[in-house]
Amino acid sequence: MRKERKKHLRRLVERRQVRRQARQERRLEGVLKMTASGFGFVAPTAGTDGQSEEIFIPARFVNSAVDGDLVEVELLPERKFYDERDRRGPSGRIVAVLKRNRAEFVGELLSGNRIQPMDRRLPEEIFLHGPRKGAKKGDWLKLSLDEVGDRTAGATVKTVIGKVGCISSDLDAVMAEYDLLPPYSEEEEQQALEVEAREIARTDLTGIRSYAIDPVDAKDYDDALSILPGADERTIVAAVHISDVAAFIAPKSRFDRAAGRRAFSTYLPGRTLPMLPKALTAKISLGGSASSLAHTVLLTVDKATGQVLSSRRAHSRIKLCARLNYDDVQTFFDTGHAPESWDELWQADLSALRQTAQKMREYRAKTEKFLDLPLPEISVQCDVEQNQILGLQVKKQREAEQLVEEYMLAANSAVGAELLADSVAGIFRVHPDPEPEKLLEFSEQMEQSFGMVTGDLTSRKNLLKFLASLPDDAKKPLILNQLLRSLTRAGYGIKAQWHYALGKTAYCHFTSPIRRYPDLVVHQQLWNFDAKVRTRSGATLEKLAAYCCEREEKADAAYFAATDRLKLRYLSEQLDSGAENFYEGVIVRTTASGAQVELLGLGLYGFVPNEQLYRGLRRRDRERSGAYKVGDCLYVRLARI
Repeated sequence: MRKERKKHLRRLVERRQVRRQARQERRLEGVLKMTASGFGFVAPTAGTDGQSEEIFIPARFVNSAVDGDLVEVELLPERKFYDERDRRGPSGRIVAVLKRNRAEFVGELLSGNRIQPMDRRLPEEIFLHGPRKGAKKGDWLKLSLDEVGDRTAGATVKTVIGKVGCISSDLDAVMAEYDLLPPYSEEEEQQALEVEAREIARTDLTGIRSYAIDPVDAKDYDDALSILPGADERTIVAAVHISDVAAFIAPKSRFDRAAGRRAFSTYLPGRTLPMLPKALTAKISLGGSASSLAHTVLLTVDKATGQVLSSRRAHSRIKLCARLNYDDVQTFFDTGHAPESWDELWQADLSALRQTAQKMREYRAKTEKFLDLPLPEISVQCDVEQNQILGLQVKKQREAEQLVEEYMLAANSAVGAELLADSVAGIFRVHPDPEPEKLLEFSEQMEQSFGMVTGDLTSRKNLLKFLASLPDDAKKPLILNQLLRSLTRAGYGIKAQWHYALGKTAYCHFTSPIRRYPDLVVHQQLWNFDAKVRTRSGATLEKLAAYCCEREEKADAAYFAATDRLKLRYLSEQLDSGAENFYEGVIVRTTASGAQVELLGLGLYGFVPNEQLYRGLRRRDRERSGAYKVGDCLYVRLARI
């Protein structure tokens, strides 16, 4: 009896060892990518044997890991499937956090020492450890994430930021979450006033008429346009003048390093975080009555076709004859009537600029086959000092904005080609092709939701044909938004690679050196080349390009986080005031419990439950009346936030 018991125990131990070894063999390392829905995916690290697919991590198996962590995953037994179409990829559970991707985060203090992170890719709630440091419920906190948790993530307080719901505190919290640097100090602004321009040979262009065309509320004037007769009747010359920022910001100078750390000017509702000090920006901007230092690209354009035949570049001195705004220019285009302050020469120049830009755009459409994705931008207007949200503004690109964009695109292309021709290292704007699987998913969605047969969208011809066929109704922005999500993100690199959306190669950013560091770097490289001074190496620029990609993504995420939060606050205030809250919406997804609706004019999603969709109808009546489907337009009223 005792011998049999010993044999049985030995067999149990051996089985456990075999199971433990099998579990160990099913483990691998990878980086966790979380979704706002609470589940995630782990991309196995390079060199993982036998596993290249992403591993699905159900929400209950995420444990204490957060987005971006290097984790150890144990593969779960393969799930059964009954049809090839039902086959799913591998799934697993996280058994260990090997390395945290982030040390800090921002969250709101809830009751019971619970923290709700601002970043929805983090766990919905994180438990607070240690002292509160004076924090109260409803405060924004900057927190340190625990190195390793057990089953749930924990954190400790670093600083108290301010009250949730105060616009200033909300913006401070967004800046802390996305690691945005504060505006320059008064001391730095004073030091910026002392910066003087460097000398270089210049072309005097003060004798030609130059126009800055900007938004009504523009603060910086960093570009201007001129139109001149060509060498013969067949051509015309368009001059694109850009602030010569490199004259004031030399590589490795104090404010070059400061601009490099910021990488971009960041625009939040009611708050601007400039890349350069305001005092320096004002000095660099293209002046009104005084002459200004510019970096000019002169484009020789075929009048009949719109083809840019040649270009040349010059450090110049210009003098603006007018600062115009988009609204006045658009009114002139629409009606032919100009403001009283415009003289006949201005009107003739604007008409010539318009006609040339139209031809250039037509030529690009034929040869480069760019993607035209006209999506409105919805911004929040607010008064931070008074803690008031004034309203929402919908901005659509009009012909006036397109005119300026056309010349900026041409100047960027000309400079990119020159960098290559002269073997000058530069930073280029690149946009890789979308993944075929993403385009296939989009095509299937279009067919299922809207009954649209797109054809093979990996063919640019088919994609352009599909875009041209879209009806100009409420569904068009929804469809374009879905297409954008199927595309890859544009970025920066040192190789002149393909830009998918524009249909260009050798394309760089040159036209906004006041607010984009990649543009400033290109200006500095060209300055050194023209002055016969050593330029930065490709290896140096490669690091800068990677850093700028990272900072650009953070700046964009911060803008959307702040904008969405303030939009919701605005709607909440409207609801509390008793104002009528009717909105046009398009159904983007249906579930068993209701419909998700994109609210036009708000850039937000709302949910309409079935009891509201089918109010007063029994199930049998509902089936007779027909079910709602994706793409249907509804008028909805806000019920709650």
